[in-house]
Amino acid sequence: MSTIIDTFIAPPCHDDIEIIEQDEHLILINKPSGLLSLSGKNPQNLDSVHYRLVQLFPECTLIHRLDFGTSGVMVVARNKAINAELCRQFSQRTVTKAYSALLCGHVENDHGVIDAPIAKDPALFPRMSICVTHGKPARSYYQVIERFYRELDDGRKLPLTRVKFIPETGRTHQLRIHSQLFGHPILGCDLYGGLLLADIEPAPRLMLHASELNFIHPITGKSIHAHSKSPF
Repeated sequence: MSTIIDTFIAPPCHDDIEIIEQDEHLILINKPSGLLSLSGKNPQNLDSVHYRLVQLFPECTLIHRLDFGTSGVMVVARNKAINAELCRQFSQRTVTKAYSALLCGHVENDHGVIDAPIAKDPALFPRMSICVTHGKPARSYYQVIERFYRELDDGRKLPLTRVKFIPETGRTHQLRIHSQLFGHPILGCDLYGGLLLADIEPAPRLMLHASELNFIHPITGKSIHAHSKSPF
């Protein structure tokens, strides 16, 4: 078995975590891009969503994660009982999520489904891979919001497509690798082909934002619809 060696050191993140809403049971936050969800094993990767929040809410635990470069809505439990109930909702796929993304190129169809199983491969770490044999089922719906061109400093026009993603499953790097698979990687993605041409200045961040999160409040039973406007 291959041994995974993680050499990634996160650069400092100077952006604050925005608390969208909170009560005695849970916290809804807007995570900035460039911040880990959980602290890494390397002491240089201590800063994270969880590390910052436990300073204010000592018993809090994360229900789910967003990639380092992804920004947007997360729900955080304030105790173990709430954690268990929210984890149950995630595992039963009653939680719905939506993401905003900028994809390289112009997507041909106005909407569609990407259905391709995803597997871990220590030899490719930190990348994931599409694997029909060993991969776990992964399904992503997309809807085109707009197709446009971004003019570069030298006058060239860069074709981009803004899409809304609704993932049916929640595999690691799912939207990033699915975007690459159908030929339109997410702009700014360093792992799955979104850095474009060598002579183009790279995007300032991964252009992926968790814009919506819908679930049932474990205590009140009310439907929670959390929104965060895309920063790009």
